[in-house]
Amino acid sequence: MFQGGGGPEIAMAETSPHTAHRAWLSAERIKIASDRLIALGPFGIGLDGALAFVPVAGGVYSLAAGLWLLTEAVRAQAAPWTLARMAAYVLFNTASAEIPIVGQTFDFFFRGHLMAANALQKDIARRHGAPHEAAIADARRRPFALLAAPVPAPAATSAPS
Repeated sequence: MFQGGGGPEIAMAETSPHTAHRAWLSAERIKIASDRLIALGPFGIGLDGALAFVPVAGGVYSLAAGLWLLTEAVRAQAAPWTLARMAAYVLFNTASAEIPIVGQTFDFFFRGHLMAANALQKDIARRHGAPHEAAIADARRRPFALLAAPVPAPAATSAPS
């Protein structure tokens, strides 16, 4: 509960596990699309790396994907430290892409969206657990599915008649 300036206490609504899990799955899709479309062992290439050498498009994509991740983090009510780390990863990733050749090459290898998504997913998992394995597998299989199958809601228990 929060009490501000001697006034009444204001209860901060806790994010539901359903909302948090949707954010977790969105982060999974973004990190795969941005940094792991083609996986080569521990290395991966995604849209962020592929667009790094395309003027304007690389920066626009990097910023848009980063803002989407941060929006999901706010929606899931991530901890302030998690939001700060994510913002730093996204800012560094986007800014580096704007430096010709050296920065673009660095951006090709730097997995900022993956690191930001992992930070959000760890925050959510710590508070709500991870989503169902089937939902995670679907997000990995279809990273561009914006309107993917909904996360199964917890089963409601009914009283026996």
